[in-house]
Amino acid sequence: MTETHRHSLIEDAQGLAFGATMAAFGIVILTHLGLVTGQTAGLAVLISYATGWAFGPVFFVVNIPFYLIGWLRIGGMFTLKTFAAVAALSGLTMVMPGWVSFAALNPVFGAVLFGFLSGAALLALFRHGASLGGVGIVALMVQDRFGIRAGWVQLGFDAVLFAVALSLRDVQTVAISFLGAVVVNLVIAINHRRDRYVAT
Repeated sequence: MTETHRHSLIEDAQGLAFGATMAAFGIVILTHLGLVTGQTAGLAVLISYATGWAFGPVFFVVNIPFYLIGWLRIGGMFTLKTFAAVAALSGLTMVMPGWVSFAALNPVFGAVLFGFLSGAALLALFRHGASLGGVGIVALMVQDRFGIRAGWVQLGFDAVLFAVALSLRDVQTVAISFLGAVVVNLVIAINHRRDRYVAT
């Protein structure tokens, strides 16, 4: 079913808060396990692992060039909402490790849990006219222009990113990480469909 109404300010605020918080929780799980992921977050994770810099600031900076693309090709409101979501995620990933801890977390289950959390987070953000920047912006543009689902576009980028990840992580860690990325993108590809709704 096509979305035919705009969300209210309160609905958008709740959607952005939900998306940013669930995505941040997913990143906490991911980095706790030493895993990697795809998309712009994956690039920031790899930079964080390689340099020792905190994920939050790296993720925020990596996204800066994509805001211009989003502003010019999708619109100012989308870009502002995306900026807010990215800023919230960046901040939450810096404080959330002090709020939650894991006595035991199986890496395979953790990867799948990360995938579901991140997929749900991205769906909420897309539904409320935002993304987590970077590849998400490009993926939505491709979906709107060529009809290729955003999840498949992101999965292609992820394949390249994971090939690079092999230089920083062992094969088993990258394989488990890739499982999480596949779950994220399947959630998006199956549930975020242009013929049902579009970001507004």
